[in-house]
Amino acid sequence: MSDLEAIKSSVRNLKAYTLSPHRASVKLNQNENPWDVTAAIKAETLRRLEDRKWSRYPDFIPTSLHERLAQFASWTPEGVIAGNGSNELIQALLMVTINDRKRVLISEPTFALYRQVTTVLGGDVISVPLNKEFKFDVDTILKVTERSSIDVVVLCSPNNPTGCVLSDDDLRRLLRVAPGLVVIDEAYHEFAGHSAVPLLNEFDNLVVLRTFSKAMGLAALRVGYLLAAPKLATEIRKALLPYNLNAFSQTAAEVCIEMYGGELMPMVQRIIGERERLFNALSSIGGLSPVPSQANFMIVKTQIPPKSIFTELLKRDILVRDVSSYPMLDSYFRVNVGTPAENDALIKALKEITAAPRTSDE
Repeated sequence: MSDLEAIKSSVRNLKAYTLSPHRASVKLNQNENPWDVTAAIKAETLRRLEDRKWSRYPDFIPTSLHERLAQFASWTPEGVIAGNGSNELIQALLMVTINDRKRVLISEPTFALYRQVTTVLGGDVISVPLNKEFKFDVDTILKVTERSSIDVVVLCSPNNPTGCVLSDDDLRRLLRVAPGLVVIDEAYHEFAGHSAVPLLNEFDNLVVLRTFSKAMGLAALRVGYLLAAPKLATEIRKALLPYNLNAFSQTAAEVCIEMYGGELMPMVQRIIGERERLFNALSSIGGLSPVPSQANFMIVKTQIPPKSIFTELLKRDILVRDVSSYPMLDSYFRVNVGTPAENDALIKALKEITAAPRTSDE
């Protein structure tokens, strides 16, 4: 037997999740917060870490952070799990639920990691496409969930990359018929002003995921958290590695929570304002059709091949995400909202690109 034959065939046939290695001064490809956390947040984090011994492990269970997260999210500390980004928590949740006899329903196009982790674990992915308006086809999701013995439903709301949101009424309908867990990934909920968390009080089969990487501006420190019924949280913790969240990240997350209202919320409001301005500007450019979004990004339909858009923008030191390989998105690219200056640069560049004469093979 060769070395590779020891690897599951489903894994060998899977394309690894990856990202373009390109770099640019105007970076609009990873849905990040374009503004760094404030100097006040950094200073307070460093002050708290100054006397801490780096030779000692962080808290085995970050109780202090869990308590602050519970208060921040209006949930119980026993139902909170902090992790090394929400990606770790997606993996942990699927590890304790999925094997080769289990089915996971997703609605594509969406975040590729849901399919990747499910496949690696030996589960089957059941995909329900978004509708032609790039919104959740809730009626079909309900029918498939109820009839196909779906064990876990994973939906991103607002959805990456389309920005659509699942309403509370539709989520209630799903939670009532789902035989297993319903997971709502709220990585971008701050930009929508909507959250599924209040429904945790009504449904024990609901799990909500959140991250500090987007609105909180802590992408470099990798902090996420999960909210669920305490009995579920107890089981999901079993899939986490010991000391999964380092002391620096724990401390910074606590400071961000404490200073959110004064230091970070104004950034979120600025991003929302820039999102609407960017949408209107792109809508006015011939050959481009942005899709309304409730996140900090949007997909844009282009009459020019998306790969050409990507290349031409990169020549101008602007990096966006080519999502044309995603289901239903062969004519689209994705761009996250930047600073006003970054958005202006993008708008100017796209006007130039769409106005330029095209060759016959484009």
